[in-house]
Amino acid sequence: MSRKRILISVVVLLALGALIYVQAKEWRNFDWAEFWRQTDQVLLYRVLLGVLLIYSAYLLRAIRWRILLGPKVKAGIWAIYAPTVIGFTGLALLGRPGEFVRPYLIARRTGLTFASQIAVWTIERIFDLGAFATLMLWAIFFSRDLNVAEFGGEHSAALSTSLHRGGLLLVGFVAVLAAVAFVISAQGDKVAQWVGRVLPGSLGQKLAIKVKEFGTGLHTIHGPLSFAGSAVTSVLMWWVIALAYKEVALSYGEPMSFINVPRVLLLMGSSMVGSILQLPGVGGGSQLATISALNNIFHVQPETATSCGILLWLVTFMAVIPFGLILARLEHVSLRKVSAETHAEPTK
Repeated sequence: MSRKRILISVVVLLALGALIYVQAKEWRNFDWAEFWRQTDQVLLYRVLLGVLLIYSAYLLRAIRWRILLGPKVKAGIWAIYAPTVIGFTGLALLGRPGEFVRPYLIARRTGLTFASQIAVWTIERIFDLGAFATLMLWAIFFSRDLNVAEFGGEHSAALSTSLHRGGLLLVGFVAVLAAVAFVISAQGDKVAQWVGRVLPGSLGQKLAIKVKEFGTGLHTIHGPLSFAGSAVTSVLMWWVIALAYKEVALSYGEPMSFINVPRVLLLMGSSMVGSILQLPGVGGGSQLATISALNNIFHVQPETATSCGILLWLVTFMAVIPFGLILARLEHVSLRKVSAETHAEPTK
C-alpha cells in the first residue's frame, strides 16, 4: 500500500473514530438488551422482500446497461445481469479495488473492449445521480408525505428550510452538470486539451483523461430513445431501491411505522452523503449517517436506529454476496484475479 493510501486511510479512520466517539458519548445509556430485542423481533418476510427488491434493482441496472450498449451489440440480458451481480459482489468483498469487475466482465462476455465499458460505467453514474435527484426533488417539493414537522421537534422549521435549500442546490447542481455534459459531448477533445493546458503537471493530464472518458461515455447514448429508456429505467431502479429500504424499515413494526417512500428518500440521501466518508474496503460512513438520520431527524430510539441502520446496510449492500459467489463459481470467475486484471488492463 502506498504512503498516500496509508495517509488517507489514517485520516478517514480518525474521522470515523471521532464520529463514533461523539455518538457513543451522546448515547451513554445505550441499552444493548433493547438493541438485541428489537433486532430479534424483525419481520423476516419483509427483510426477504427487501432482498428480492435489491436483486430486482440489479436486473434493472443490467437492462439499462443493455440499452446503453445499443442495438448493434448482440447480447442478452443474462450476459449483463450475471456480471452485474458478480461485480457488486466484488465491490462488497473487495471494496474500491473491485469496482471495475463489472465493466471488465461485461466486456469479456460481449466481446467489447474494456475501455468502451468503462465509458458506459461513467455515463451510468450520471444517470444514477440524475434519477435519484429527480426522486429527491419530488419528495422535497411535491410530496405531502415528507412532513418533517412531525419529526423535527423544535428544529422542524430549520430542518424544513434546510431541505428546501438543499433541493434548490440540487437543482442548480444538476443543471450545471447537464450543461457541462452538453459541452463535453459536443467538444470533448477541445475541453480535454484546455484542461491539460490550464492545470499543471500530472493533475491536468489525469483530469484531461477523465474528461475524454466522460465524453466517450456520453457517446454511448444512441439517440433520444436510448436516453429516454435509460432515464426511465434509472428512475424505476431507484424507486425499487427505495421500496427495499421501506420494507426493511417496516420490518421493525411500530417503531418504524411512519416510514414511507418520500421519508425513505431522505434517509437514502443521508446515507449517500455519509458514504463520502468511507474506510477503504470497509465503509462505515453511510451506516453512521443512516443511524444518525433515524435518531436525529425521525427521533427513532438509538437502539432501533442502530439495528435498522446495520440491517439496511446488510440488505442493500451485502445481501448480494451469496448469489454473486454462486454465479461467480458457475461462470468460473475469480474475483481477486479479475480485480487484479482490471488494474492491468488499459482503459484508453
